[in-house]
Amino acid sequence: MIVPVVDLMGGALVRAQRGERHRYAPWCSPLGDGGRDPLGLADALTRRAGSDTLYVADLDALQGGAAQLALLRALLARDPRRRLWLDAGFADAAAARALLDRLGDLAARVDPVHASESMRDAGAVAGCFDPADPVGARALLSLDRRDGRRLDAAGLWDEPRHWPRRVIVMTLERVGSDGGPDLDTLAALHRRAPGVTLIGAGGLRDADDLRRAGAAGARAWLVASALHDGRIGRSGG
Repeated sequence: MIVPVVDLMGGALVRAQRGERHRYAPWCSPLGDGGRDPLGLADALTRRAGSDTLYVADLDALQGGAAQLALLRALLARDPRRRLWLDAGFADAAAARALLDRLGDLAARVDPVHASESMRDAGAVAGCFDPADPVGARALLSLDRRDGRRLDAAGLWDEPRHWPRRVIVMTLERVGSDGGPDLDTLAALHRRAPGVTLIGAGGLRDADDLRRAGAAGARAWLVASALHDGRIGRSGG
């Protein structure tokens, strides 16, 4: 399964580069102009991926600013089948619920992503993945690392008992790098928690990488560059 990725900054769809957010710029993609038409480009990515799910990183919110609510609402309103996996820098469960409340009825199609880089301490995990809570039951965890270092003040990497049913394995230095996926880390996590649905992120180049990722234990992969360039998806393999 391919999950297309949309990184939003200042109302534009931007190109991620190794998690170095100061370098992100509006994406001049073969599929469209991410600066002038981020909604159209998001539509093109989902068509190419054949997916009704869209992973959205709200970089304004991730960097301490206001969430791009109008753009999030527009992404949801364009297709009633669309779901968003939303990373908006949620510090805890209350932060996720507060943003979803502002989306009104559209929030039912938003699954919050709690990123390990955004949680301040172990106490922030409380309630994030509560299966008895409608929001917690559909939340995802993103285990983030950069250059071999875990971004994990909450200590979640070593606590699979606290993981939800879906976990993203995010290797930030490979995002937008075309350097190939980090399959060793993903395979190690799969061995530790074989019942968890693992979703990889970063570096996927083509259909062969996707097959190897599946063999390593990935059920899906977050993809941007290879979709834009046509190296993967309905028109590119």
